[in-house]
Amino acid sequence: MRTFNKIVLGTLSLGTLLFTSCDSFLDQSVPQGILSGEQVNDPQYIDNVVISAYAIFMSAEDVNSSFSMWNYDVRSDDAYKGGIAENDGDVFHQLEISQGIMTTNWNINDMWKRLYNCLSRVNTAIDALDAMDSSYELKEQRLGEMKFLRAYGHFLLKRLYKNIPFVIKSNMSQEDYNNLTNTEFTNDEAWQVIANDLEFAFNALPVLQADKGRPTRAAAAALLAKVYLYKAYRQDDPSSHTVTSVNREDLGKVLDYTEESIYTAGGYGLEADFHNNFRPEPEYENGIESIWAMQYSVNDGTNLGNCNWSYGLMVPGIEGVTDGGCDFYKPSQNLVNAFRTNNEGLPYIENFNDEDFNAATETADPRLWLTIGIPGFPYMFNPKYIMSRTHDWSRSNGLYGYHVTLKHNVDPDGGYLVRSKLWFGSPMNRIVLRYADVLLMRAEALAQLGQDAEAIEIVNRIRNRASRSTAMLAGYDTNYGAKIRIKPYSDNSNALARVKMERRLELAMESERFFDLVRWGEAEQVLNKYYREEANDCRIYSSAHFTANKNEYLPIPHEQISASNGHYTQNIGGW
Repeated sequence: MRTFNKIVLGTLSLGTLLFTSCDSFLDQSVPQGILSGEQVNDPQYIDNVVISAYAIFMSAEDVNSSFSMWNYDVRSDDAYKGGIAENDGDVFHQLEISQGIMTTNWNINDMWKRLYNCLSRVNTAIDALDAMDSSYELKEQRLGEMKFLRAYGHFLLKRLYKNIPFVIKSNMSQEDYNNLTNTEFTNDEAWQVIANDLEFAFNALPVLQADKGRPTRAAAAALLAKVYLYKAYRQDDPSSHTVTSVNREDLGKVLDYTEESIYTAGGYGLEADFHNNFRPEPEYENGIESIWAMQYSVNDGTNLGNCNWSYGLMVPGIEGVTDGGCDFYKPSQNLVNAFRTNNEGLPYIENFNDEDFNAATETADPRLWLTIGIPGFPYMFNPKYIMSRTHDWSRSNGLYGYHVTLKHNVDPDGGYLVRSKLWFGSPMNRIVLRYADVLLMRAEALAQLGQDAEAIEIVNRIRNRASRSTAMLAGYDTNYGAKIRIKPYSDNSNALARVKMERRLELAMESERFFDLVRWGEAEQVLNKYYREEANDCRIYSSAHFTANKNEYLPIPHEQISASNGHYTQNIGGW
């Protein structure tokens, strides 16, 4: 097996210091509360606690509870659950059709516990750092890193559950945890709590970090922009998830934190080729577009423990090659259709065609073939594996279609695919924040503020980059009949709709789509239309229905409600 060494944080890998997460809300695997004087003044001890806080964001996730959130993006119109049938991961099937979701479902509670264990580890590091005296010269910077992680954990939880308890007090005791409520803050106030941690981080973090994996000032800015963009779409009616207004002040904050100079100072920008963001080779990882990424590796002394298993269920089951691949998170036909382009090389927005895209006769954005594996074309750009409408490419024999996600997979012959007993992994990083997303957030804020020309200019930057991203598609026209056509927009009309469409195309299968629809207040309209169209061809959607003011968020898990002694309030929707 090929050896990959991705040593980060100086001489320690992020996966070097691992602790066993417990199932309780409070992670008891690291010291809690007041530290001894000797520990407080020992930089090595503090560094170990900090590294353990980083490590848990990889060690605590699971193929069924990936912090990439792909398991929960199956609620969108971008992806099918996949697998062998509806009962293969039945709790995710329920999310996919917005029916039968129970507060007792294991996946609802599992993600809650895993993320709060992460936050417990982070708070231990923050308490340890707070107790350090001024002789520790990295104190403020490390506090900035930990508050960034705390904001990231709360951000993931808030997008999933909306009304969550915040663990932000110093030296929290078990009693403090037991007395937390999930309604202490309004929706708007809760987003500001997350922003406050990030603003501290923005001011404390350096422009550059020597160790890959540590957030920079630009990473704090990118996550701040995302938080303020969510905050801008106000959902503060406690009896509704309806977007009642879009706040211009919050949009202004998005513009502040997407200012180009913040990112150019750290050397960030767009990759020359879109596909470079999704390659496992060391020369492509941590490229200029990767603002903050989870750092994975194998054979670095951790017995594969630092390998990326979060995408382990997505590998197709190619006979004799990846036998046992589980084939989950399959691109939807609706997403394939979205990449179709007209004679001007532009996507269909108002007149979206839900008929199946025909690669033999129709033109498409090149990102289609870089995002989705399509029958008749090479899998992972390897002509040895031509996809077809066979069991190799659909474990469900077509129930979930024959398309395969490409952004998460690696070439089986490239030396980067790692087999465990049950699933596959790779050393490929998972980019959490990339610069294209920053640009599209800025474009969205500009469009909402009526600055359409600037918004379209940004969208065209993304589209022009896509038009140049064809290195991996050489010969696709003559060998496989691909008809690539993409052009920038020539006017500034319909700016907001164009930005939204560009987000779908650029960030497809990166688990942003469902959360975008909820943020925009469009989930009910878009998904029920999608269900109706899919029901004509796929039986799994025959009973699907999205209920507004319920299905936008997961319910608070029954186990957590029961253990809260009346402090937690269930989300609206009749759970």
